[in-house]
Amino acid sequence: MWKEKAGKLYRKFEFKTFVDAFSFMTSVALLAEKAAHHPTWKNTYNKVEIWLSTHDADDTITEKDKKLAKQIDELNPDA
Repeated sequence: MWKEKAGKLYRKFEFKTFVDAFSFMTSVALLAEKAAHHPTWKNTYNKVEIWLSTHDADDTITEKDKKLAKQIDELNPDA
């Protein structure tokens, strides 16, 4: 579930393995590139943290962020 933290949408995902986490990140990267809307994120072993905000809207949450968050959720239905 996405939470609003410091004016950004935030979510932490946890996977069984590093490869699963990295595969997820690759899928997110493709979505982000297609949308021309790139996340701030961090990966440590099997965990991925994502922050979404719109940089050209003074780093606030916009519809672009909400749309990308929904697409990311659809990649990981078990989360």
